[in-house]
Amino acid sequence: MTVSQETLDEIALSRDEYEAIIDRLGREPGSLELGLFGALWSEHCGYKHTKALLRTLPSSSERLLVAPGAENAGVIDLGDGLAVAFKIESHNHPSAVEPFEGAATGVGGIIRDIFAMGARPIALLNSLRFGQPDDARTRYLINGVIGGISSYGNCIGIPDVGGEIFFSDTYKGNPLVNAMCVGLIEDGKMASASAKEPGDLLILVGADTGRDGIHGASGLASRAFEEQAEMRSAVQVGNPFLEKVLMEACIESLDLPGVVGLQDCGAAGITSAAIEMAERSVMGLKLLIDNVPRREEGMTPYEVMLSESQERMLLAVTPGLEGPVFELFQKWDLDATVIGEFELGENVRIYDEGKEVSSTPVIMLTDAPEYKFTGIKPEWLTKLQNADLSTTPLPSASPTETLLKMLAAPNIASRFPIYRQYDYHVQTNTVVEPGGDAAVLRLKGSKRGIAVSTDCNGRICYLDPEVGTVIAVAEACRNLSVTGAKPVALTDGLNFGNPETDDVQYQLTESIAGMSRAAESFGIPIVSGNASMYNQSMGIDIFPTPIIGSLGLLEDVEKHATAGFKTEGDAIVLLGTDSTWDSIQGLAGSEYLDLVHGKVEGHPSIDLDLEVRTQAVCREAIEAGLVASGHDVSDGGVAIAIAESAIIGGIGAEIDEAPGDRWDAAMFGESQSRIILSVPADDVTRLEAMAAASNVPLTVIGNVGGSSLKFGDAVSLLLADAEDAWKNGYTLATSD
Repeated sequence: MTVSQETLDEIALSRDEYEAIIDRLGREPGSLELGLFGALWSEHCGYKHTKALLRTLPSSSERLLVAPGAENAGVIDLGDGLAVAFKIESHNHPSAVEPFEGAATGVGGIIRDIFAMGARPIALLNSLRFGQPDDARTRYLINGVIGGISSYGNCIGIPDVGGEIFFSDTYKGNPLVNAMCVGLIEDGKMASASAKEPGDLLILVGADTGRDGIHGASGLASRAFEEQAEMRSAVQVGNPFLEKVLMEACIESLDLPGVVGLQDCGAAGITSAAIEMAERSVMGLKLLIDNVPRREEGMTPYEVMLSESQERMLLAVTPGLEGPVFELFQKWDLDATVIGEFELGENVRIYDEGKEVSSTPVIMLTDAPEYKFTGIKPEWLTKLQNADLSTTPLPSASPTETLLKMLAAPNIASRFPIYRQYDYHVQTNTVVEPGGDAAVLRLKGSKRGIAVSTDCNGRICYLDPEVGTVIAVAEACRNLSVTGAKPVALTDGLNFGNPETDDVQYQLTESIAGMSRAAESFGIPIVSGNASMYNQSMGIDIFPTPIIGSLGLLEDVEKHATAGFKTEGDAIVLLGTDSTWDSIQGLAGSEYLDLVHGKVEGHPSIDLDLEVRTQAVCREAIEAGLVASGHDVSDGGVAIAIAESAIIGGIGAEIDEAPGDRWDAAMFGESQSRIILSVPADDVTRLEAMAAASNVPLTVIGNVGGSSLKFGDAVSLLLADAEDAWKNGYTLATSD
């Protein structure tokens, strides 16, 4: 049979890939079989353009319990009989089509990945990217996405403790919605997504299967976005209340002797969940597709296999021990149905009403092609990097007026209007709330705690994908270090444009090289992640956005720092540089340059060795009790970091030195490896000795106190006015 190009486009397979399937099978695939290949060879499931690059990432650590790719999420040992599973994953295209359901089911999916590991989810984070908020459709997307995130997390009872949001026209037609979940594993009770022996039963639990989400993995996530605007049927519909009971039932089921494996039905539904379980188990699989409970009549085997209906899990259960499993799920008022059996052999055999409708070797389905490439740096990028930033004119506004404008900018203003919609105290583990650099959570039963954060500046990655990704890792780790937590592991959410183009191939190659270099410098593994390609609209790719989720460990959760200044008379210290103010080169890719001059240019840089040493000194000082507050210098530069520390703490600051002639670069440049600390005056000498011992520059730049922000004789601003701009900037930017 000749398959039409329309059919191949629907399942996101190229003609060459279709021919490769024929070569592997030695025959043409059947229609159901072709749907299986389309799902499992999709970019979302098969990682065709990133798999070879991802293998280069560092993944070894004495704390690592589950390696990346081996299961649904990576697992890190924390000691004291505790471990954490964590992962970040995208739901970009569904959120662009149906923002509420797209974001909600993105949260639901990452939660299932975590409790599939036997971990109880204890924290959610989200990393969001949108077009400028003065656009009506962008505001619709923002409201829908935030509504979906808050609805799902609040209903299921998992605190949403952190994340970030960034606005740029590059994301206008293709927003990014990345969700991260952290789960706690106690006493080594970790689950695996595999069966143990031939004859083990495959049991489907949770929601009935409908037609929602068909072609979600292959259609929505694996081709250019402009082709997807009407694909609402490919977006799943979530039910957080059902997921809550499903989570509790699945975690409880792991104590039953018959339950040997647990797997989430996520992208591509039963197809990926069941067949990937068979692959991990090195067994064949017999599927009785007509046993699958359905909420719609007349569903074909193709629709049942490819449906991405939410709130479903698969269990592998020892035959003869399934009775208590059925009883448990009945107690939770959930369906549990045997839909298959693992068997000796290499094929997945699918039966409908007693008739075999498909039989395919598992390894052929799961072994998607890999596309290797070496990126070539585009000429346009060299021109942007070589831009002469010294010719940037000073703004007509004064330093004080410009500071107010920066504080009110959508990319800098307080995110309180967003996170106030989230329940971040449920489970009563939250020690440091959203609004700072990283959230801190206690680990009940231990004096230890964890800090979690996400970070990435796509604008900087656009100007240099390698350096930009190094900076993303550095900032994600710096967010942890300023709380006192030591970074121990990372997860990555790779959000890129069309990987078939030279520019994006260059961005991918360089970005992953930067991620590897940075992680190795910090000595921490990348344990999990997700790759989302084809993020483009009207032929325009998004900024390369490799979001980094970071996890840090506090040996004593009580010994942590927060961002706000605390006490009148404390010294304000700039750690990690020998100058109070930034140089002109710090304007590269800065918020100021984009906001005030409408330019994205320059060549960002970072001294990674200095970054690692600076963070280590910061953590050491917090552990020693020398630090009253800590805040990293990032978007908006030193002036914004000082202003935010003052606003959060409710107390003013006076900086001794004026910013100089190029006050714009000095105040708002974004050079890396800098931290603002406030320190009791009597402890400055000890801190200076710590910094000198590690060869980390340190400058005492001013003092905490008063009701104003003063930068030499150049800026004098009432703290109340600064607070008003910062606290209301986001609300004003997103109001109609």
